[in-house]
Amino acid sequence: MNDYDSRSLEMHARLHGKLAVRSKVELKTRDDLSTAYTPGVAAVCHEIHRHPERVFDLTIKKNTVAIVSDGSAILGIGNLGAEAAIPVMEGKAVLFKEFADIDAFPICLATQDVDEIERTVRLIAPVFGGINLEDISAPRCFEVEERLMDLGIPVFHDDQHGTAIVTHAALLNALKVAGKDLGDCTIVFNGSGASAIACAKLILSAGEQGRTSKVGNIILCDSKGVVHKGRTDLNPYKAQLAEVTNHDQCTGGLAEAIRGADVFIGLSMADLVTQDMVRSMKKHPIILAMANPTPEIMPDLARDAGAAVVGTGRSDFPNQINNVLAFPGVFRGALDAGARVINDEMKLAAAEALAAEIIEPSPERIIPEPLDKEVATHIGAAVAEAARRTGVCR
Repeated sequence: MNDYDSRSLEMHARLHGKLAVRSKVELKTRDDLSTAYTPGVAAVCHEIHRHPERVFDLTIKKNTVAIVSDGSAILGIGNLGAEAAIPVMEGKAVLFKEFADIDAFPICLATQDVDEIERTVRLIAPVFGGINLEDISAPRCFEVEERLMDLGIPVFHDDQHGTAIVTHAALLNALKVAGKDLGDCTIVFNGSGASAIACAKLILSAGEQGRTSKVGNIILCDSKGVVHKGRTDLNPYKAQLAEVTNHDQCTGGLAEAIRGADVFIGLSMADLVTQDMVRSMKKHPIILAMANPTPEIMPDLARDAGAAVVGTGRSDFPNQINNVLAFPGVFRGALDAGARVINDEMKLAAAEALAAEIIEPSPERIIPEPLDKEVATHIGAAVAEAARRTGVCR
């Protein structure tokens, strides 16, 4: 087995991180220096001052994304603070460049105050063409994103929407394999944090827009049990979803919610689903168990209990549901189109384009491989078209 911990520590120590700044121009002569810097650059400054929109044509802004984190919800590790978030944000920047040729930069903030995060992002926004919020804990992540939606450039919380896009794509193809229709399905989420709420809302949005059948029913579970309208301990985001999910007002825990369900989507913790729970579901259930590093149920156990399709968040099993399949292409399309926001139509276009990458879905292949670099190109084109169609471009 590969010792990725030791290998990663050695690599980061040897390279001092994963990023560097590279100039697009050569400085070999005085003319080069005068054109790239003073006196020539003054004309560029004046041009932007006269015509502010030209900043997208004349600077790095058109192709640059800030990856903003407060380090409060790093991967599955937890609240480790700004410095500890840097390696993850550097990695994210590498993925942006590798898959979509976007120049992204880690911005790790020494604050976890919503007001300060909002103010900081607004102050740095002139440099960037988009803002990727990352590893900010719920429910603050919802508020930060909502406050910044008027920024005039795309703001996208990847833990929410990247997860939702890839999960929706996987679900579309898994339903084909299992011979199920979304309109007849009950979908149970275990975990009702940022990613689960975003996944549920995107599925509901697809039904409301007629992009697919309206979902039969969605049930969310959190650490205290099933989310329903009778609970008085729900935050505003869970309470909002409680109004449009759990049609029969099911109560109890995960075992009660999953009984008779068609789909399980896990965004929670390891080993919470048993084989008996899978057996209690409808015939040919779909299991997307995405807790990392250990899923809610291991794939072999789920299949032995009757699952038709199993996906996880891990690269060593088939059907890895990985955000890298979404966010590079989403931002590529948004930047290319000059989008001011990333709306639901753009997210659904991304999910549908991702699902369409698999011509003939099978139990072992409902989603492309994370290293498939064509995916971002195709998603980008679909997102850009959706942005233009819905009138959100500059």
